[in-house]
This record gives sequence, C-alpha cells and structure tokens, in this order.
Amino acid sequence: MQSLPCAAPFLPAALQRLSAVVQVVAMGKIEWAMWANEQALASGLILLTGGIVGVAGQFRGWEFAAYAVAAGVFVCLLEYPRSKRAKGTSVERTGQYCFTVCVKAFGPLTRNYYIRAFLHAAICVPGGFMLATVLGCVCLGIASLIYFAAAICGEHWEPILPRKEVRKPVAESIKNPPQNPPPRPPPEMRRKQAKDLESAAYDNPVSVTADE
Repeated sequence: MQSLPCAAPFLPAALQRLSAVVQVVAMGKIEWAMWANEQALASGLILLTGGIVGVAGQFRGWEFAAYAVAAGVFVCLLEYPRSKRAKGTSVERTGQYCFTVCVKAFGPLTRNYYIRAFLHAAICVPGGFMLATVLGCVCLGIASLIYFAAAICGEHWEPILPRKEVRKPVAESIKNPPQNPPPRPPPEMRRKQAKDLESAAYDNPVSVTADE
C-alpha cells in the first residue's frame, strides 16, 4: 500500500496517451507502431520506477520488483530507437543510432511486431504480482495490444539510418570560368581558330579612351 502514491502520478499520463490514440483512430488511418513505440517506452520507464520503489522499500515479494527493474531497462533499450515511418518525415530520438544498430542486428526477432507484441505481453505478467509494478504491467499490456494491431495492419520495424548526401555535378561553366575580361566577343567569334588572326579579330563597338 505504501507504493501506491509513487505510481499514482503516472496514471493520468497513461490515460492521456490512450485517449489521444482513440482520438486519432477516430480521425482516420494511423500508423499503430508509432503509438505503440511511445506507449511501450513510457511503460518501460513506469515499470522501472515501480521496480526501484519496490526494491528500495523491501516490500513483500520484492523479487518481482527486482525483475521489474531488469524488465524495464530491457524494454527501454528495445523501444528507444524509433522506427522509420511509412509516410511523412521520420524523426529519430537523440543518440538512437547506436541502439538502432543493436536492434537491427537481431533481424526478424525485432522487426516483426507479432514477436514484439507477445514479448511485451509475457514481460508484463510478473509485474502484476506486486502493487508497485501493477501500473507498469498494465501500461505494457496496452502497448502489447497496440503492437498486435500494428502487426495485423502489416507494419514492421524499419531502422532510421543517416542519409548519404548526394552531391550534384558541377556545371562546365563553373569548372571552366571565362578567362578574358569583359566586354567579350560573341560566341561565334570565339569559336574561330586562334591562328586565323584576321578573321578572329574583334572590333569593340564601344570607344575606349584613356583617363587623363
């Protein structure tokens, strides 16, 4: 009963996230994985906080709290790298590249949302045996359901990799700038051979006088 006030502040945030999901679903098609990722990351933090409270307070069944600490860290590391969106701009989290490489190394185990949904469902079960971790258990269970919906819609995890800058070819006029100062002769006069000095001569129509 002592751990209930510590978990209570997270309840409005979880309900607010759930209501936001319901509102967007009512507006039209959404990317379920985007909402599942945010929900799972918050659930991992809540589960980790509840586990720390349970271990520090040495409550009855504190072993489940110790498990919640390890499970919360695992969920946060798994969910920290965002997936690439199918449409629109994909905004990655700060410093997620190293986590993206680690998650990508496991291949289909982390790309498939069916596997991720059942994994979160299995992880959240022990958290229900202790009051300090019940809220994290419920939130992670909701994230599991959202991931299951994303898997049914055919979504999967795609890494956000840094873009390679493609340099545009430099135009020939920039590579070879004109050598003669203005005013320059017309192009047809410049094409004549330099050895034909008489035909290649160019009379400047502008009178040039030396300054006194």
